[in-house]
Amino acid sequence: MRNQSPHVSVIIPAHNAEGTIEKCLTALMRQTAAAGSYEIIVVDDGSTDSTSAQVARFDHVRLFRQQNAGPSAARNLGVNKALGEIVLFTDADCEPVKDWIDRMLSPFQDEEIVGVKGTYLTRQKELVPRFVQLEFEDKYDRMSKEKYIDFVDTYSAGYRRNILIENNGFDTTFPVASAEDQELSFRLAQQGYKMMFEPRATVYHQHHPIDIKEYWRKKFNIGYWKVVVHLRHPNKLLRDSHTPQILKLQILLIGITGLLSLLGFIWSLFWWLGGITGTTFLISTLPFVLKAWQKDIPAAIISPILLFVRALALGTGFAAGLAFNLRTREQGEARTSLRSVLRQVLNRSLRIFSPPRN
Repeated sequence: MRNQSPHVSVIIPAHNAEGTIEKCLTALMRQTAAAGSYEIIVVDDGSTDSTSAQVARFDHVRLFRQQNAGPSAARNLGVNKALGEIVLFTDADCEPVKDWIDRMLSPFQDEEIVGVKGTYLTRQKELVPRFVQLEFEDKYDRMSKEKYIDFVDTYSAGYRRNILIENNGFDTTFPVASAEDQELSFRLAQQGYKMMFEPRATVYHQHHPIDIKEYWRKKFNIGYWKVVVHLRHPNKLLRDSHTPQILKLQILLIGITGLLSLLGFIWSLFWWLGGITGTTFLISTLPFVLKAWQKDIPAAIISPILLFVRALALGTGFAAGLAFNLRTREQGEARTSLRSVLRQVLNRSLRIFSPPRN
């Protein structure tokens, strides 16, 4: 599969991935892309299971090992070892469809394009994973309307290798899989680089969150690490090409409802006000529910509950991230900028409730 100068390098960071890596590599070995045009690189990020042994069974897959340092460091190692001009990324728990490489490469025919984002699918039958898939598809609908994007997730992503190297790759201060891929794409977009969404470049995710507890944990972690991203890119808190604007309103509504509920023990009027904001939250979920109803009725029925969990977990995680990160003195300028943007987000959200001016 690999010659001396493949055009493409597929890089997979793997940590304790013995349960999923075989399906990932098998799918990559069956691509419609011409043999010899691409190489596969797996970086074992300090696994303590049989991940490396499983990878070693695949001929022509290049395996590198490092002490556990997180996916950012693993991807950067892969980029440094890559022979291809284009580097594609997927995760060890993903199965790219057979034309994934070809689809990912298509936008790169435009020399101005430096990054590409693909999509998720799932074969999971449980309700929560089906909701999660609908959540992704809702965001994909948003991104498909954008000519260029600023948000690239590495489960299905591609970049020009020289651009990554020139911009120091992924930020290794992110110790776990969190928002390190978002930070990279925000950083590149800020410099004027152009990236595109390619909805046909699909990978099957073997493990969307399986239940509410796992879903909560994932969203809480995202909320926490979003603070780190937005300390560096506060303008993206106002808008990015991936995050629905309604989500920010929902987080605000859940926070206000919770506060009013607590104040209700002091004065019962606050409970009535909390009921109003809670009802407003439910109304805000209707567009998602109606869209989901056309695809998966059972998942649509539970959507308001999971949208509540999403808003609460993201908001709580973000608050925890603020409490921890804003104590760092050397980030004073970033704190001031982030607070300014937070005020803008609040003001924009409150305008929804303001009566129109004559």
